[in-house]
Amino acid sequence: MKKLYLVSLGCVKNLVDSEVMIAKLSKEYELTNNLSVADLIIINTCGFINSAKEESIDTILELANLKKSDAKLVVTGCLSERYKEVLPKEIPEVDIWSGVGDFGNIDKVIQSNKSQFSPNVYLIHNEDRVITGSSYHAFIKLSEGCNQKCAFCAIPNFKGRLKSRPIEEIVDEIKRLKEKGYKDFSLASQDSSSYLRDFGIKDGLERLIDEIDKIDGISVRILYLYPATTKRLIRKIFAARNVVNYFDMPIQHITPRMLKIMRRPGSVDKLKELLNEMKKEFSFVRTSVIIGHPGETDEDFKTLKNFLAEYKFDRVNVFAYSDEEGTKAYKRKDKIKQDLIEERIKEIEKVVKKTTIESLKKYVGKEIECFLDGLTEDGLFYSVRPKIWASEVDGDILINESEIETLKTGESYKVKINELAGDELIGKIIR
Repeated sequence: MKKLYLVSLGCVKNLVDSEVMIAKLSKEYELTNNLSVADLIIINTCGFINSAKEESIDTILELANLKKSDAKLVVTGCLSERYKEVLPKEIPEVDIWSGVGDFGNIDKVIQSNKSQFSPNVYLIHNEDRVITGSSYHAFIKLSEGCNQKCAFCAIPNFKGRLKSRPIEEIVDEIKRLKEKGYKDFSLASQDSSSYLRDFGIKDGLERLIDEIDKIDGISVRILYLYPATTKRLIRKIFAARNVVNYFDMPIQHITPRMLKIMRRPGSVDKLKELLNEMKKEFSFVRTSVIIGHPGETDEDFKTLKNFLAEYKFDRVNVFAYSDEEGTKAYKRKDKIKQDLIEERIKEIEKVVKKTTIESLKKYVGKEIECFLDGLTEDGLFYSVRPKIWASEVDGDILINESEIETLKTGESYKVKINELAGDELIGKIIR
């Protein structure tokens, strides 16, 4: 059987598309981690910000140089879609280019041996996937595209407007994966709060939660809420049987003038109300902020820094502003110098490091339900992830004791958190 080597860059939504491609090619190709034996190499690129674009291009050039001479190199995804007029000319080492519309028929694209850019963005429906990276957790894509008009974001330019999957499809996919042994799921899209609004339905997520709660033996978290969400949705999550109290809502900034410049909806007061609502029960709150967006003054920056210190998010992603062509921010004249952006990021990261430690401290002494991920690389500890944390991004807890002799990866255990050593929680499996 021929060998497939696949690299999926960027977000978890890209990962879902990559898993569809693996399934589409599984009759002819077997997945391998050994580049030197691969007959087909696929790179699913990210084109969101400068650092992601650089990583994608570096990966293309590196694999083109290292692959065996008769291997076919295919580049797909956001970067190739965004720069489809330029990249094929600039990187002739690539055999086939495709964009964000061809994940579902990648087998046919490869058979044609020709580059192809479909006019429509691909959205998974009932296709099979080969889940990678976990034996018990899977990401579920809610929708594709975005109706928001954030000044800094180029995604709508090449992903188009919001297209939601029907509730029945999502529930069916979760049930099918559950039959294969998957029990933990993360729902993702560009803007999950707007799910089903393209069908004129304003409470789409609430309706989906009702259906998810009818499935036994699973846990679910929702990623990438938008500040236009409602208190009613937050309360719905708190009341849900299967949806954990996990809130991932990128605020990007916190001053009225910056939210206006960034074209973010709602007032600062409403945003703070939502964030405070999220903390009314034991929960996990993650956010993202952009530092150095055009127009950001010293006062704006200080206000954001003080707010992060005061609110104490469980986790914060800190991004330097990336100047993306085709966006409103790109045209602004009041750009921030790069050295000042880097200086501000260092200040913010000090605050975030402190608040993350404070978040970890609240777990010490608690008994919480966790999934076992197996042994750490050094073999000295077991690694578990609290059910309330997201896979891959929120970290883990190290286990140095267990009252159960035979442990199984992917199983759920009650863990007593005994201490915080530096920035690592240490616990004991008790049942």
